[in-house]
Amino acid sequence: MRYTTEIKKMGCVACAAKHGSAPIPQEGRWDKVKEIKDISGLTHGVGWCAPQQGACKLTLNIKNGIIEEALIETLGCSGMTHSAAMASEILIGKTILEALNTDLVCDAINVAMRELFLQIAYGRSQTAFSEGGLAVGAALEDLGKNKRSQIGTCYGSKLKGPRYLELSEGYITELGLDENDEIIGYKYVNLGKLMESLKAGLSGDEALKQASGKYGRFDEASKIIDPRKE
Repeated sequence: MRYTTEIKKMGCVACAAKHGSAPIPQEGRWDKVKEIKDISGLTHGVGWCAPQQGACKLTLNIKNGIIEEALIETLGCSGMTHSAAMASEILIGKTILEALNTDLVCDAINVAMRELFLQIAYGRSQTAFSEGGLAVGAALEDLGKNKRSQIGTCYGSKLKGPRYLELSEGYITELGLDENDEIIGYKYVNLGKLMESLKAGLSGDEALKQASGKYGRFDEASKIIDPRKE
């Protein structure tokens, strides 16, 4: 290590403040984190690309500084979905510092990793006060029984009004309108249930029937429309 002449000429003054780093909450403990291996927790990060055409929600379950599982959910960009596929292979087994400095190709996934790193380094994880944290596999359970991301896709225009296209229940097939043409309910298909039924050997008609449902006052509708065509 090199020192300037000015520093070499200075006398030494004792550093009295040696209390170490501030403790952060981690999986039911208060830890003074000094190294990457001291960090544990499950948390989320949200990122976006430079042109803001797409977004990513990244979930990591970290044990002793190592990423044990990763869930990458993307929206709004076709290229980002392929980057997510790659990230699911690249991230696991790395330390969070390695992951922070890994090129994940997609800006949105990189930004999500950055935001997640900041949260986990400051102890702001979902498992901060959960003793022992969450088991590996918890990130996958975040998707629910049908292993699908919760997606909301709605559109509206001043000329023609709103259209619900996909909500947490599933793919919207029909909108129910009252006498004032206001939405009072909808019919949907849960795509996760549909695929599971088809894989189980049910006919297309039976699988579709079992995966379909209604929400709100759909049965009271004065008019029913297809939100994608009418």
